[in-house]
Amino acid sequence: MFLESNQFDWVTKAKRNTALFRREIEPLTRRERYVPLTPNMLIREVFKKLTSHRTSGLVSIAIPDIYMKQPYTVTNRKGKQVTKQRYVQIAAVAAMRLKEDELSIHVESTEDDESPATYRGAYLLISNRYDAPKEATQTYVKRWRIEVFFRTAKQELAFEKCHSESEAHHHAHFELLFTAETLLGVALFEMNKEKTSGDEGCTHGEMVRSLFHTRCQTRKRTYKGHERIYVDFDIEVKRFARLIRLFWPQHYLMLLWVTPKPQNYQVLPRGA
Repeated sequence: MFLESNQFDWVTKAKRNTALFRREIEPLTRRERYVPLTPNMLIREVFKKLTSHRTSGLVSIAIPDIYMKQPYTVTNRKGKQVTKQRYVQIAAVAAMRLKEDELSIHVESTEDDESPATYRGAYLLISNRYDAPKEATQTYVKRWRIEVFFRTAKQELAFEKCHSESEAHHHAHFELLFTAETLLGVALFEMNKEKTSGDEGCTHGEMVRSLFHTRCQTRKRTYKGHERIYVDFDIEVKRFARLIRLFWPQHYLMLLWVTPKPQNYQVLPRGA
């Protein structure tokens, strides 16, 4: 409801305890009624159709006329705010062979109500976009890349280890980590794009340990009457020599001191 109130769409996996309903019309009275269902019941209904598609990619089937209850607030005759429930139509899509099933590390399955509802490898995706169930499924597939992004940031870049109590510091911490993870993704692609096998390439953890944790020291010396600053890396940086040359700026670097005036900056040559 928060997302929809801010004009955002949403898509997620239905949990075991997600309360769903199917809208039906009684044949005699023509009155509509909402029959309660569970996600597992919906998955079982279309499971044979899912498995009949002989393909190695993502398989999905949209299930029409599925609703959820959502609370809303009204004012009664006494002028008090009361909360009521109404049925809201949603998109329900049974899917198999999601990307996370192929890439995620095996963990022990839990049977609690908060775990995703599954049946023999199939899931139920739900979204507020009941008018575009196919687009909702493709959006969820793209969303998995974000999940991988967060997972690697947590495992390798200390995403959850900001000890400051300031909200501004937390935002700065997140932004710096997102920037580092984005640059690391580009660097990982550059390192592995010419490799012929998985054994030759670098993993995400190896990149972090080698590129970010490389030891270096700085020293200052005078050359032809001008002071220079030298940065010495350890031998590990040789693995990334081509990468550093690729991203090294083509123009001079300027270190601005105090104010950006001509007499207050120093120009570093490209080989600095």
